[in-house]
Amino acid sequence: MVTIGVLALQGSVIEHIEMLNRIDDVQAIEVKTLEALELISGLILPGGESTTISKLMNIFGLMDPIRQKIKEGMPVWGTCAGMILLAKEIIGEEGMHLGVMDISVRRNAYGSQLDSFTTFIVVQEVCSSKIPLVFIRAPWVERTSEKVTILAQINGKIVAVEQDNMIATSFHPEIANNLCFHEYFARKVEIYKNIYKTHSKASNQ
Repeated sequence: MVTIGVLALQGSVIEHIEMLNRIDDVQAIEVKTLEALELISGLILPGGESTTISKLMNIFGLMDPIRQKIKEGMPVWGTCAGMILLAKEIIGEEGMHLGVMDISVRRNAYGSQLDSFTTFIVVQEVCSSKIPLVFIRAPWVERTSEKVTILAQINGKIVAVEQDNMIATSFHPEIANNLCFHEYFARKVEIYKNIYKTHSKASNQ
């Protein structure tokens, strides 16, 4: 059993929780406190409003602890606003939020709520069949470093990336009624948990 947290300060929290709870051997919990952060082996940063989530992370004292957990190898997945939170650069803006992933993102690149859309593609690393990608006021990635693997592109725009223990998607798998991305992330968390437990056991001997 692996415990995966969803940052529960604002955004599509319940949707991610419900998807995770459909996966065998996964327990999903809301993360609002440092105590909850210590219980998890992986974290999802949900879609929502990135500036609001960032402010609340600072108010709740979660920004630096989450950043440190990620740097220590804990898997993290940012969806939509979560992608912006992870990025080292937000184009047209000064500063960043967590600033841990070697990507430059453009906020609201796909326009307003009225410009939302769904498309279907194969994301080879994640699923061998076509899966639905739902875009709502979505960012996209304009630049990456050589450390970043591009998982998906739509019309030449990068919409899903992976770097070591980090995944970022422009779209919202939590509202697409397709478990492929959540299962992919859960597998990363399981691997991390097993390695971490082995390392901890060796350190204590």
